[in-house]
Amino acid sequence: MLKRILLFQLVFLCTFQISAQINKNRKRVTTTRITKAPKIDANLNDDAWKKAEILTNFVIFKPDNGKLVSSEYQTFVKVVYDDNAVYISAKMLDPDPENIPREFSVRDNFSIADFFLVTINPNDDGQNPFEFIVQSTGNQVDAKISNGNEDFNWSAVWESAAKITDKGWNVEIKLPYRAIRFANRPIQSWGFNFHRRLEKLNAQHTWTDIDNSVGNWTQYDGLIEGFNNITPPTRLNLYPYASATSVSFDGKTDFDYSVGMDLKYGLTDNFTLDATLIPDFSQVGFDNVELNLGPFEQQFSEQRQFFTEGTELFNKGNLFYSRRIGGSPIDQFNVSSNLINNANFNVNGRKVNEEIINYPRKVNMLNAVKISGRTKSGLGIGFFNAITENTEATIRTTTQQINNGVTTETVTTRKEVTNPFSNYNIMVLDQQFNQNSTVTLINTNVTRNGSFRDANVTALDWHIETKNSKYNTDGSVKMSNISDDVNNPNTGYTFDNSFGYNSGHWNWEVGYNFENKDFNPNDLGILFSNNQQTIYGSAGWRTLQPSKEFNSFSFNFYNQASFQHLSGIYTGYDAGLNMNAQTKDRFSFGGNLNYGSENRDYFEPRQGTTSGVYFLRPQSINMSGYISTNSQKKLEVNANAYLTEYNNHPQESYGFSISPRYRFTNQFSLKYSVNYNRTNNDQGYVDENVSNIIFGQRDRKSYTNTISGKYNFSTNSSLSLSFRHYWSDVAYNGYLNLETDGSLSKNTNYTTNDLNFNSWNLDLNYFWQFAPGSQLIVFYRNSIFDANNNSGLNFYDNLDNLFKQPNQHTFSVRFVYFIDYNTIKNIF
Repeated sequence: MLKRILLFQLVFLCTFQISAQINKNRKRVTTTRITKAPKIDANLNDDAWKKAEILTNFVIFKPDNGKLVSSEYQTFVKVVYDDNAVYISAKMLDPDPENIPREFSVRDNFSIADFFLVTINPNDDGQNPFEFIVQSTGNQVDAKISNGNEDFNWSAVWESAAKITDKGWNVEIKLPYRAIRFANRPIQSWGFNFHRRLEKLNAQHTWTDIDNSVGNWTQYDGLIEGFNNITPPTRLNLYPYASATSVSFDGKTDFDYSVGMDLKYGLTDNFTLDATLIPDFSQVGFDNVELNLGPFEQQFSEQRQFFTEGTELFNKGNLFYSRRIGGSPIDQFNVSSNLINNANFNVNGRKVNEEIINYPRKVNMLNAVKISGRTKSGLGIGFFNAITENTEATIRTTTQQINNGVTTETVTTRKEVTNPFSNYNIMVLDQQFNQNSTVTLINTNVTRNGSFRDANVTALDWHIETKNSKYNTDGSVKMSNISDDVNNPNTGYTFDNSFGYNSGHWNWEVGYNFENKDFNPNDLGILFSNNQQTIYGSAGWRTLQPSKEFNSFSFNFYNQASFQHLSGIYTGYDAGLNMNAQTKDRFSFGGNLNYGSENRDYFEPRQGTTSGVYFLRPQSINMSGYISTNSQKKLEVNANAYLTEYNNHPQESYGFSISPRYRFTNQFSLKYSVNYNRTNNDQGYVDENVSNIIFGQRDRKSYTNTISGKYNFSTNSSLSLSFRHYWSDVAYNGYLNLETDGSLSKNTNYTTNDLNFNSWNLDLNYFWQFAPGSQLIVFYRNSIFDANNNSGLNFYDNLDNLFKQPNQHTFSVRFVYFIDYNTIKNIF
């Protein structure tokens, strides 16, 4: 069966031509070489602009797709170049320039402000442009795009200026050649497009017409010709840094400092090496920790810049969960639970007590390197490597010996490895074609020193579209292999494939996937469940043009039938319908209606999916809805609520969240959010003994309060606040035994404690970009954590109890300076 599907994929691929420039009436212009660079001040009065061709006749991208922009809001762009950079000017007309929105933000953060956007694609492949944005405040944002997905973690160093005039506003940009990647050819033509966002009109205009009914927005670039005799510079950027940190907890204060460097080096015209030497992650944001009673680990977002910037190639195939690197120790020998021994005196009068006196919760990363790029023919190549240090727990052994009534005591310490010296490696080959399709081969490998387990995963991933971008097939084949681990199977595999349609108002998809019982990519990836297979399908409809009442409206339907892979046993069916809409007044709303059949859960009992043990979950109906008011207003409110009911079962779940945001001035805003969730008579795994798997029936509630605020002194300097308090309370009201048919029966003998869980974090952050690419960051964090059995407290008593716990105070200063090799070379 698998061979037949793969053969069909090959036929599908070969059926369609390799050229798919979707924009048949492509705009083409010729740029102008200049001898004197313009001053980047947004005045647009330099001689460099006088002979440049004007790019105008912008069209509406959103909401009235395809209509010509009226003369009062028209945009005029010019592009010139010299030996060092590309220069872009934009004159944007606005009949009411005093009311152009101008909320301040700092680098790579959006705000309520108009913006001018440039995409540049030196390879002209319709899939991988660079993106540079200047807001009406002068703030900069940039991104690397892959198949229409913007990676705003990517950053370059470039110059820009913005200025409000009596006719609208102007932008002037200098893009040094070190900020982009291009081949060394005497005559070049690059794909370009220009976007303009108008907040007060809720509109976006583009130079070339982007048809929103078919294809990807990056396939509609215009072409700018005549880049002659330009040479890619030596792309060597250094980011040396120094940081100092103090951490105070429970009366003890530790000081630390770090000096290191990040670097970016252009190995060739299109390939770049990124490295972090002696990495420092002391100022990363806090994790949104929650009380986890389920069978799967909690997944956290990545906040370390090295692992978020320029990683689009390494995320292919969903095999890379970067939090594995520098995360918790693997602890293969279970040091944390097995090496504590409080023994009594034996018959020989000897007593041995063992205690862990130091157990590191994190593994330190020594360094990391990534190499990535893409050839003119569309072949992307990526290499990633990271190394973590050997991590050990310290165990203190106290031995007491009684001889002739005299007790002697000896104390020794020893080390046990909880995570060995480890190497993490990723290799990627990603061939793009047709401006809309890609086939990827990716391999991840984890090698650990000594007898600890090693792991290897290989995947072939594809997304192939027809020439007109209407039909597609999407899927992957993956294989995992674990070595030196007697507790886990050796080799596993998974397969997924779907066929779909996406054009005009309608889209649909049908597909099938499975993971066999041994597939396990979790040494460097993350997968919550295996030994399952699913037949799935979805369909959706959307508006392409605004109507009298709505800017946009869409609805979608999905359904899936699930089975175990090994046994083929049917486990359940799910289906859902959702809709989303936005009115002319920018009021957004939507809702979901979801159905879940009675289903067999093989994961909650914690016995392994091949054991045949399952928990029979009841049939459920879930309803939810949301609203979002106009973000242009000073007061914006977002809210949602949900309710889940279960058939012939006492369990019920409901919750809500509300998030008001108020913009006091263009420089100062605050946002508060409260989230409440409650589940009555929830049933889940608690414990097990020789004869029974024990479930608890419990009432669960959680509150999450967050506050975020910012004060921007300028687009280069800001003070920001980020606060989160998560509180979860669990009260058990009964215990049950899991029966062989998945049902539950009463257990009157077992008992356990209720739970009260708190996580509190408050961050204050001062950011100052004192020069392009150079930053000073001052950081303070207050953290409190508490887990106890005091269930049933009210909100204020819980806070009072929390504030009695030790506080951790972290204070850190970090200095980063940008050095461009070419600047240093010219100086000397």
